[in-house]
Amino acid sequence: MEPERLPTGLFNAADYERLAPAHLPADRLAYIAGGGGWDTTVAANRAAFARWAVLPRLLRDVRGGHTRLRLAGQVLPHPFLLAPVAHQRLAHPDAEVATARAAEATGTCLVASTLSSQPLEAIAQAAGSGARWFQLYLQPERAHTRDLLARAEGAGFSAIVLTLDASIQLPSRSALAAGFVLPPECTAANLAGYPPSAPAPLRPDDSRIFQGAMRHAPTWDDLQWLLSATRLPVWAKGVLHPEDARQLQAAGAAGVIVSNHGGRSLDGAPASLSMLPAVRAAVGADFPVLLDGGIRSGQDAFKALALGADAVLIGRLQTYALAVAGALGVAHLLTLLQEELQACMAQAGCAALADITPDALVPCPDPLPTSPC
Repeated sequence: MEPERLPTGLFNAADYERLAPAHLPADRLAYIAGGGGWDTTVAANRAAFARWAVLPRLLRDVRGGHTRLRLAGQVLPHPFLLAPVAHQRLAHPDAEVATARAAEATGTCLVASTLSSQPLEAIAQAAGSGARWFQLYLQPERAHTRDLLARAEGAGFSAIVLTLDASIQLPSRSALAAGFVLPPECTAANLAGYPPSAPAPLRPDDSRIFQGAMRHAPTWDDLQWLLSATRLPVWAKGVLHPEDARQLQAAGAAGVIVSNHGGRSLDGAPASLSMLPAVRAAVGADFPVLLDGGIRSGQDAFKALALGADAVLIGRLQTYALAVAGALGVAHLLTLLQEELQACMAQAGCAALADITPDALVPCPDPLPTSPC
């Protein structure tokens, strides 16, 4: 295979989304770009950023500026994490191994998915000494979940990210219209050794949703079991309601990730950014809160930080970069995002992430245009 090269025309991080159609079959692109149902929440995630403008400040000395932060006991060079994206072989043959190499090269924290195309051990090896977390879907058999936890701990993952909002995922109409079907080479490598649990038979008056799809959905009891089953800190992903955030904090979660699963869970749910301030207010200033959903630029990250996030996760944009130029593309994307954030900070008079506060933003009566892709 020839070494990856960056194509021409990459000026901003968002350009990876613009170039992705030339590197992905139409059905895969529709699946990656889409969410659930009518893609209403996918659009809402992007539109939410356009409702805020960054207020420039003058005569601020930012010559000592940086984007470093301490998160979960680790010092990171920037506040961008690579979100847990399933089935990355859809975008590139090297899948998550390429993404992990990019993470190590840029000092980025990688969150590996339970449904990754590569085993978590191979991802950890490619990530080297870099920061890495493991995203967990609770398995129907607790023995299988325990084994995943033991494997993650043994491979050097330093945190567990428990996804709570994806028990039901209705397919995107755009992906269905494009004829997308998960290809046979895209299997969940981490689950290959576990025999599938036989579905419980439904009685004639049972619901395919309540007694079917939701049969193994996580509960508060499952969360308490998980907290006792691992030595690693557990983050809760999929939080939108401030009361859920408060209860997760009280239950012992290490932090929460404000997310609507990139619009792939409840279509019509509010944008992650729209719920971020309420979640931050619910848990207080010192409890870790991350944002996932809609980030396409360093300025988007600035807005999320101003509204209460400690850091942000990059999902679709990561996948587009992987498709366009493999590990090199993902590393280049992360470099662009960091530089875009630095440029925004400098012009807003913020020399460090702690300087980014809500008064750095002003609401826009007429929403600003989002990044053209």
